[in-house]
Formats: sequence, structure tokens, C-alpha cells
Amino acid sequence: MGSKLKVASLFCGCGGTDVGMQGDFDFLGKHYESNNVEIVYANDIEKAACNIFEENFGLKPDNRDIRNIPSDELPDFDVLTGGFPCQSFSIVAQNPKRLGIKDEKGMLFFEMCRILKERKPKCFIAENVKGLMTANKGEAFPLIVKEFQDSGYDVSYQVVRAVEYGVPQKRERVIIVGFRLDLGVDFKFPEPVTAEVEKYVPLKNVVDDAVDEKYFFSQKAVDGMMRNRASMNKGRAQNIDEPCNTVGAHLAKVSLNSTDPVLMIGDRYRRFTPREVARIQSFPESFKLIESETSQYRALGNAIPPVMFWYIMKAVKQALETVHPEE
Repeated sequence: MGSKLKVASLFCGCGGTDVGMQGDFDFLGKHYESNNVEIVYANDIEKAACNIFEENFGLKPDNRDIRNIPSDELPDFDVLTGGFPCQSFSIVAQNPKRLGIKDEKGMLFFEMCRILKERKPKCFIAENVKGLMTANKGEAFPLIVKEFQDSGYDVSYQVVRAVEYGVPQKRERVIIVGFRLDLGVDFKFPEPVTAEVEKYVPLKNVVDDAVDEKYFFSQKAVDGMMRNRASMNKGRAQNIDEPCNTVGAHLAKVSLNSTDPVLMIGDRYRRFTPREVARIQSFPESFKLIESETSQYRALGNAIPPVMFWYIMKAVKQALETVHPEE
């Protein structure tokens, strides 16, 4: 197998990316083998998410603002990964056009590039919402790719659909992968495992039959929704024979008038339990959930589906093995 690939994980949250990168876990009766990866550094500013991460990985994430962390404080690593926050990028109208930032969080993308330039790991894997590609009338994304290229990397990107990799959720993400220029890697994204719609994993495979009464909406909430039903066409009650719509970070505050997915059981409605959200995201049953339920919902809703990321990491690892077979 050779030595383990060392990973530095930025914006790690509760560790969905990291579960997937490491591998050696089970989900819905399938074993995802080890990717021979070691997480050597993790960073996130959200304390509760860091605590969930530490509980599961035995590694305490650096809780400082990444903008205040000199890159030489990070241990040695081969792969940098991070889902930089979905911020509002702006385009500074000058010649040539430059990427500007509308809010504080926007700076975090540049922090990722700073670490790439200063530490020059073999590769990076970044992810974001699919909407990033059309942000600012489609002008922002090419500049983001160029910023990564200018950090010294061959860059590929693709919209990856979680349902095509055995995840019971219609989540789509743009994944950006870069290899250091001197490695000369020709990277191919993994082929979908499940291309046929009828073979997608349905929601019914991951929901519980009996859950605490507290997860059910009151009759008053249901009546309110029924009154507004004509104006609501988001169809939040899920068809359990299909994958779930995307679960998000505000599931703790889900209401029947929001766009968040809920379950209709008989003539009653309920929200998902944190464990069900974890399964919808493809976390293994062994993943420990601690902290308040609100924190769990937020961390899980913000996470990357581990199973989907396992396939990405496997492809990255194979690409790196073609470069350095001796390692």
C-alpha cells in the first residue's frame, strides 16, 4: 500500500469529507474500503462541529479563524481539502476582470489558495454548491478556477450528483480537483455507480418506523400549511420511494411552510431525526452524534456525503499512484 496520504481538512465541519476520504466504513450493507488516508490537520470555526469531529476522529480541529493561521503551522500534508463557504463573489470590473468579495466569508476562498501557494501539496479537492458555476451570471466561476490554476495546479471540475454514487439524496455539488503542475496528472472523475434512476437508493431505506413524538408537527402547523397550500408548490413532503431532496443546515428550524424536506406518515407530518439526516447524507451508523440536536442538524446539513466523497478520493489516490508508484 505504501505510506498513507496525509490530508489537511479546511472548513471540516463534523467531518463528512473526512469519513469519505479515510474510507473503511459501512453504509447500507456495503463496505467502503480504506483509502489509506490519514487526516493530520482539521480546521473549522464552528465549535460544536469541531466537537463532533473530535469525537469521531480523535483529532482536535484547530478552532481559530483560518485567516489568522500562518500556513507553516500546519503539519506536512499531501492533500488539501475544503468546501469553502458559499459566499457572494463579486467581479471587480477592471481589466483583466478580478474576483472580488462581497462579504467576510468570501475571503476564505483566498485563504485556501494562500495555503496552496505557500505549502504546495500534491493536490487539492474543493467543493461547493452547484450554483457557484452560475454565480454573477457565470462570471465568477472561471475566475475561481483561474485563481486555483495560478496557485500552481492543473485544475478539473465536475458537477457530481450524490444519487449516482449510492447516496439516498438528490444533492449536487461542484467538485474542483487540482494536481500540482510538476506531477503531470491526467485526472478523470469517477464514473457514476448508478446511472439508472430506478436503481437510486430510496429514502425508505434510511428512515425509521418509530420515532419520538417530538419530531411530529402539531395539527396547528399542518392546518396552517393546508391554508397556504395553493401558494406552496415546493412539494416538501418526500416520496419515500425516491431519494430525498437536499437536506440543509436549517433542519432544526424546519417548518411546513419552508422548502425543507419532511415526511408524511399517514396524514401526519414529521421532520427527520438527526440520525436519519446522517443516513440521508450517507454517514455510517457508527458515526457518533453529540452536542445539541440543533448543532447536529446544522453540522450534518452542511456536510459532504461521505460515500460520494469516498469515490472522489479513491480516484484522486489512483491518479497520484500513477505518478509516484514508489511511494
